[in-house]
Amino acid sequence: MKRLFLPFACLSAFLLTLTGPLHAQTTTDAAKADGKAFGRDKAASAQSAATTNPDASRIPNFGGTPSQSGYFDDPDRMSREAASQATTNTGYKAMRDSMDRRARFAPQDLDATIARSNVISEDPLAYTSGMAIGGSQGRCVPLPPASGTAARYMATCNVGYTASQETRTCPVTLTARVEQRQVYGYYCVGGSGVDPASVYNCNRYPAPQCTVTQSYPINLCDPYFGIYWGCNSGDLRVDLVSCTAPVDGATPYTVTGENVVTTTRDESQCAGLAADSACQQDTETCTDSDPVTRIVDGIAVTQPCWAWSRSYSCAQFTEAQDCQTLEDTPGCKLVREDCLAGEPCRTWERVYDCPVPDQPANSNQFICDGDVYCIDGSCETIQREANDEFKDAVVALNAMNQARREFDPDNLTLFKGTRESCSSKVFGILNCCKGKGFPLIPGIQLLVALGCSREEMLLHQKDAQGLCAYVGTYCSSSFLGVCLTKRKVYCCFESKLSRILQEQGRQQLNKPWGKPKTEQCSGFTIDEFARLDLSRMDFSEVYAEFTDAARLPDELQATQEIQQKIEDYYARARQ
Repeated sequence: MKRLFLPFACLSAFLLTLTGPLHAQTTTDAAKADGKAFGRDKAASAQSAATTNPDASRIPNFGGTPSQSGYFDDPDRMSREAASQATTNTGYKAMRDSMDRRARFAPQDLDATIARSNVISEDPLAYTSGMAIGGSQGRCVPLPPASGTAARYMATCNVGYTASQETRTCPVTLTARVEQRQVYGYYCVGGSGVDPASVYNCNRYPAPQCTVTQSYPINLCDPYFGIYWGCNSGDLRVDLVSCTAPVDGATPYTVTGENVVTTTRDESQCAGLAADSACQQDTETCTDSDPVTRIVDGIAVTQPCWAWSRSYSCAQFTEAQDCQTLEDTPGCKLVREDCLAGEPCRTWERVYDCPVPDQPANSNQFICDGDVYCIDGSCETIQREANDEFKDAVVALNAMNQARREFDPDNLTLFKGTRESCSSKVFGILNCCKGKGFPLIPGIQLLVALGCSREEMLLHQKDAQGLCAYVGTYCSSSFLGVCLTKRKVYCCFESKLSRILQEQGRQQLNKPWGKPKTEQCSGFTIDEFARLDLSRMDFSEVYAEFTDAARLPDELQATQEIQQKIEDYYARARQ
C-alpha cells in the first residue's frame, strides 16, 4: 500500500488548486477554530495536573511496591528466572516452535527467485526510459523469462535381457550285444531252522548273481520222511537256482552255456543339451521301430524301438536396455534399481526422478511505460503483481476443505487413494503407462485397439493431470526368468493437493508405500495427519494453478477512480 502514498499526495495538491480560493479560505477558518477548541480543552487538563500533588493511586498501573522491585538490587536475577521459566512458558514455546518450523530456502532457490530483478537492475533504463511525468503509456519492453521450479515425475526404463525360445533335437540309438556265458545250477534249502553255515542254505546264493528258477515246499508229515506223530510241516522249501558265476564251497548239479543279450541306449549326442541349464527336455519320439526283431551276432533280438529323437526347449538371452533416453535427459536422476524377475535377476527396472517436459511457452510478458510512475528519476512500478501470501492461504484453506470432503467416518482416515495399475511390455513397443511425462494422447481409441484397456487410458489422463502417485512395479508374466510384461501401480487421489499431502506426508511420517502387489493406498489416520508439518511441504505444483489469478488491483486505475469521485463530490457541493 505504500506505493499509493506519493500519487495520493500529488493528487491532493492538485485538487486544492481546483476548488478555488473561497473554498480554501472556508476550510482554513474551520480548521483554525477546531484547533483553538482542542487547545483550550488540553490547557485546562494541563493546568489541573500541574497544580495537583502527585498521587500514586492516580497513575494507572502504578503501585508503591511493584512486583519487580526485587530486581532493583539484583538485576541478574531477572535473566536467571527467565531461563528457568522458558521451558514452561507458553509464549516462549510458541516463539521457539515458530522458529523451528519456519521454512528454509536453499540459496539456489533464492537466486532463481530474484534472477529477473537482477537482470532489470543491471540496465533499468532499458525498461523505464521515455516516461512522461504523468506516467502516460509509452513503449513496452519484454521482461526476461521468469525462473521457477518445474514439476517432476518418476520415469522408468528397463535393463537386462530378452529371451527367445528355440527347439533343438538330438538322436538316441539302441545298441544290442550278445554274449556267451556259463550258467551254474544249484539246489538249496530255504526257510526257518536251516543251518546258516550249511552249503545248502539259500542265503548263500544271493541276487542278482543267482536267480530262483523253481521252488518246492517240503512236507515233513509225508510218509517218505518217516515222521507221523506230532509232525510240523513248517515253511521249509527246496529252490533250484541259476547262477552266472560259481558259488564258493558248493557243487553245481549242472553247468550249461547260454546267449545273453545286453541293450544300451547311446545318449552321448544329447549330453551337451542335457547339461545346458537354459535347456529343458520336452519329448522323445521313436524314429526307428521297423522291424522290431533284428539279428545280432546270429541271435534274434526283439525291441519295440531301436532309435529316438529327443527334443529340448532352449532359451537364448540377449542383452537389452531402453534407458538411453532418460540417461540423456537433463535433470533426470537415477533413484533406484528394482529387480523384476529371475534368480539370478535377469530383468531390472530403473526409476528416475525427472522434470516434467516443458509445456508450450506462454506469451512474453512486458513492462510498459504506463506501468511505471516516475518523479525526479525515482520510479515505482504499479503493474499488477502476484500476491505471494494469497497462495499460502488458499493452499491451507483448500487442505482443510479436502480433509473435510475426504474424511472416512467408518475408518477415521483422511486422503485415501484408489489403487490403479497399467501394463507395458518389457523392451516392447506397446506401453499403456506413459503417464505424467507425456502429453495426453488424442487417439486413445487407437491404443485401446492395440491392447490398452480403457481403465489404463483413464489412469494415463489422471497421472498426466498430477492426480496419481507412483508406488512401484512388479512382473506380471515371465519366461525362463526374464520378465515379459510388467504392471506399474499408482495411488490416485481426488486432487493434486491430496496427492502432494500423501507423497510428502509419508516421507515425514517415515511411512513408505507398501509392495506394489499389495499396496491399497490407505489414508492418514487423524493422529498421523495431526503430526504433519505443512510448512515443510512443497506446494509449487498447486501454486502454479492459481497464482496468476491472484493479483492486486490496478493501482493507476484505482487512483483515477478516486480522483473522479472527489471531483464529483465537490462539483455537487458547488451546486
